[in-house]
Amino acid sequence: MHVRTIALMSLLICASGFAAPVFAGQSIDVVDEGGIKDKWMLKEGVPLAVPAYPPAFVDRKDQVCVSVGYVVKPDGTTSDFTLLKAWNSASGDDEPVEGYWMAFASAAGDALAQWQFQPRPEVKKATPVFTAGTFVFGATGPDLRAHCRIANLSAHLRDLRDHAGRRAPRILSDLDLRDDALDSRTAPRVSIDM
Repeated sequence: MHVRTIALMSLLICASGFAAPVFAGQSIDVVDEGGIKDKWMLKEGVPLAVPAYPPAFVDRKDQVCVSVGYVVKPDGTTSDFTLLKAWNSASGDDEPVEGYWMAFASAAGDALAQWQFQPRPEVKKATPVFTAGTFVFGATGPDLRAHCRIANLSAHLRDLRDHAGRRAPRILSDLDLRDDALDSRTAPRVSIDM
């Protein structure tokens, strides 16, 4: 996917009200998709919302996936939804029509906004974390998901930030992505100073 395109979409998501204000002075770990399970779990009694296919594009019947970054805040709610990667069966990484990526990213953001987590019982103090979720539309299965799943979120965010320059959303520009922070002997975790 064209990094420039995704960076612009991230700005659109933030500009349209999906992103909450950043956390002043807090350091936030960046964790690969699925990596929060050691400290967080779904909040009891809250169903995991699934995004609906955007009505404006239903007639196209495209298979689509998006990877959306988000922050799990200390209270377990989510914020700062940022489109990181997208693919569709009609044109691959390219946006087939204007507003297409925004529609799917917004649907994913709407679902993510309903997600709620709680710290695992052994966690003494909940701290915020930035992670990503991969969402599929129009089909299921690992093949579609594979187009958007980000294997190394820290490296992807660093690449996105470096290529987007001033167009990068604030959540990305605040990342501390120094090479020494990415020790290959440990799970990739990076601080975001907000």
